Amino acid sequence: MAIQEQISKARDIVPRSVTFLQEVWAELKKVHWPSRQETYSATVVVVVVTMVVAVYLGLVDFGLSMLLRFMVG
Repeated sequence: MAIQEQISKARDIVPRSVTFLQEVWAELKKVHWPSRQETYSATVVVVVVTMVVAVYLGLVDFGLSMLLRFMVG
């Protein structure tokens, strides 16, 4: 009995996969894809914020290192 159930499930995989891919394609058509300008603007924002955070963390690290050297040395 278990073997027949497994065979039945195996035969059902292809139609279910096709249905799944059709539904995925339908959902992808609903997505609002950003324009080139929107993508460029978002990328610039990410790069600038990343640089600002990196500089801030670098300054904090440098300041704490100098403070620790002063206290220990």
